[in-house]
Amino acid sequence: MDTERLRLLADGVAATPFAIPGATGGEFRIQLLNEDAARGVVTTVVHLPAGGRIPAHSHGAGAEMHYVLEGDLIEGGETLGPGAFLTHAAGVVHGPHESRGGARVLTVQQWQSRDGDFDFQPAEASPGPERG
Repeated sequence: MDTERLRLLADGVAATPFAIPGATGGEFRIQLLNEDAARGVVTTVVHLPAGGRIPAHSHGAGAEMHYVLEGDLIEGGETLGPGAFLTHAAGVVHGPHESRGGARVLTVQQWQSRDGDFDFQPAEASPGPERG
């Protein structure tokens, strides 16, 4: 692959299931558009399902940027629609990310995983087992 130049149609990249620690509300999917380990940048389209929720969290590796392509992204209680842009510096807690009707979000972030370790530090407690 030419690392200096890349052209592709995002619709031609398969959206695959993506496990996000603590996420609830359905199947999250991801399209990996570009992963440049040498520069430490990854570009994806994240598909949030209707009713999906990613808990508040931070990333230690670097900044993360989001651009809402379609649907609704609820960021920390504020509803954002197509065309909205937000960014978070390394170590800054953000989220929860939620969607009522589903969303596709273009995400550019510093390298977030190495050797299977995902740079995702939850900032809220995970729900415990239900007691009855």
